[in-house]
Amino acid sequence: MRITDDTGQTIALARPAGRVIALYGAFNEIMDGLGRADAIVARTDADTSPARIANLPVIGTHMRPNIEAVLAQKPDLVLQMAGRKEASLPVEALKKHGVTVAVFRAESFAELFSVIRRVGALTGADRRAEAMVRGMEGRLAALDARVATAKARPRVFYEVRSPDMLAAGGAGIVAEIIRRAGGENCVTDAGKFARVSEEEIIRLAPEAYVIQRGPMNPAPLPLSKRLRLRTIPAAKTGRAWFVDEKKYARPGPQSVDAAEELVGLLHPELVATQQRPAKGTRKDVK
Repeated sequence: MRITDDTGQTIALARPAGRVIALYGAFNEIMDGLGRADAIVARTDADTSPARIANLPVIGTHMRPNIEAVLAQKPDLVLQMAGRKEASLPVEALKKHGVTVAVFRAESFAELFSVIRRVGALTGADRRAEAMVRGMEGRLAALDARVATAKARPRVFYEVRSPDMLAAGGAGIVAEIIRRAGGENCVTDAGKFARVSEEEIIRLAPEAYVIQRGPMNPAPLPLSKRLRLRTIPAAKTGRAWFVDEKKYARPGPQSVDAAEELVGLLHPELVATQQRPAKGTRKDVK
């Protein structure tokens, strides 16, 4: 089993990985989709999905795993997602103990599909990985065709965190989810995240406002309870929604689910059109 991870390191295994620890939860969902959840031997304290891993040993957090706890499970492969510098520290510590660690980056659907294929290669699930990718690509193609008929793309603000406001910028999987769902990210910063003030949000005047709820944003208020933001178009029209942080902000199998869900929020008329029965059906005749 041989692949190159996204740090440029060659990962070579004599046989498919049979004892895997993911330091980033989406890898567990990918492994489950590949039919290899049986190879997962431990989890981080925040990751209980899929349900079959909930009772596995806990080895700490994504950023600060307990190295001794990881080593105790004798993994033949550890998976980590590239990102903040803190995520690289346990990687180096584990490598010093001779553990094989693959680090991946998934800031777009194309990168996510590459990750799925490479995880499939390392776990002996190449065919399942290809089938998973083809299925996701097909769903995105259908979404693109539906969105192409939209009359306009609403300007969307995606709230990552509040009240110390952090928004989704122009890079990252969230930005692509917004685009694939027929929206336009009104935050144009090139990075994955952008720090913004309420004054800047008022100036941007988003027509739709998406608030993620999860570990990064555990108790966000609705726009109706934010005095200064009541004036933005999204608040006036009621086009503001809470969404699941893990589904939207964590690249993985649920990312396509997020895009499909968001198109229903941004363009309900397209969903209604798709669900309308064809001429000649029993319901249409009635």
